[in-house]
Amino acid sequence: MNKLAASLGILGISVGLVAGYWLFHDRLTEISDQDAGSREPIFYRNPMNPEITSPTPTQDSMGMDYVPVYAEQGDDASPGMVSIDPVVQNSIGLRTAVAVEKSMSRTVRTVGRVDYDEEKLVRLHPKVEGWIRDIRIDKTGQPVLDDDILLSIYSPKLVATQQEYLLALRNLAALQDNSFADIRNGAEALAKSSRERLVLLDVPEHQIRELEQTHKVKEGLHIHAPAGGTVLKVGARRGQFVTPGTELYVIADLSKVWVYADIYEYELPWVKEGDRVEMTLASVPERIFHGELAYIYPYAEATTRSTKVRIVFDNADALLRPEMFAEISIAAAEKTGQIVIPAEAVVRSGDYNQIFVVTLSGTLEPRKVVLGVESGGEVAVDSGVAAGERVVVSAQFLVDSESKLREATAKMLSPGSGNHPPEHDMGTGDANANGRHSVHEDMQHD
Repeated sequence: MNKLAASLGILGISVGLVAGYWLFHDRLTEISDQDAGSREPIFYRNPMNPEITSPTPTQDSMGMDYVPVYAEQGDDASPGMVSIDPVVQNSIGLRTAVAVEKSMSRTVRTVGRVDYDEEKLVRLHPKVEGWIRDIRIDKTGQPVLDDDILLSIYSPKLVATQQEYLLALRNLAALQDNSFADIRNGAEALAKSSRERLVLLDVPEHQIRELEQTHKVKEGLHIHAPAGGTVLKVGARRGQFVTPGTELYVIADLSKVWVYADIYEYELPWVKEGDRVEMTLASVPERIFHGELAYIYPYAEATTRSTKVRIVFDNADALLRPEMFAEISIAAAEKTGQIVIPAEAVVRSGDYNQIFVVTLSGTLEPRKVVLGVESGGEVAVDSGVAAGERVVVSAQFLVDSESKLREATAKMLSPGSGNHPPEHDMGTGDANANGRHSVHEDMQHD
């Protein structure tokens, strides 16, 4: 039933369009006949296909009269121009609007997803192999401050490195009064390199100072948080053997968050880095968050054919949580000095975009235009129309049909064509013009 209803709907629309064009074209033909007076037409054309012609009056298969073509119709400066009587304009609802120069703006609306700031995401790995002795931060979601103690680790390598440093300190103490400068310098260099090795293995400063003061080796050495934030992952437990490949913690600083949003292709010309952005959340309906568009990714998403953008928001009060969905409004920068016409005035085809401009003489001139950005039912025209010119904004598809018919006729009558239609279309009637009559007769004989 749904398919039948859809088919009937399409059929009804098609019949309506044909009927509208028939009435429109009949009225144009009537006016053309009145203007022609006693002139003799040079041939007659099919009202639905200008390539089908006849030397005598006839009708097509739908019962529509062929349109007489006079020699004067091929002499226009612009073959596609259309002249329509005011009475016909009223009956077909033809309206016009003036092209104006003004500024255009647009608010791009989309949805976004809150995520971590990748620049403030820390992944912590140990520098040595060992066993976890004590763990202080053992839950995801826990807040930590910069340099907080996370856990302690026992590593034979760290124990040996501490012992080497203590030996270097004793050697330095024994040789610091030596009369040979090279020996003293060598002892100092050995102590310094042993201390730097402990630092490179992430032994905290306070434990190195304690080692220097007490001269006692520590079996469990602390690992501190390299930055403050929220713990997203805990990768080790007490007693676990870890290596430099073990990810002990993932810590994210949520004081700033990134929000990813998708921009469709037709809206992409409006946005640029630095645009102001407003965001609302279902969890905080009374609050509007303000951010800035920080980056436009240089590729499109394969599935949605949209382009991802990154927006940065402050999150000092921790209301923005990763993986939240949000509504985004991007205030695109205003574009000034645009020649703007109603978007409905454009006749869009696969090859080009066209409008009809009302000339000083009152005729309708078809023009190809190059379109710019579009917003709020209006479109900017980069070339093809000037400010102050009047364009057709309704019934332009009927006008376009008549324009194409006149243009085709003008080509038939152009110099080099002999001022007559092509020989293969010179049959009598629609059937003879395209050869369908003879084919039909052959089928009957068969």
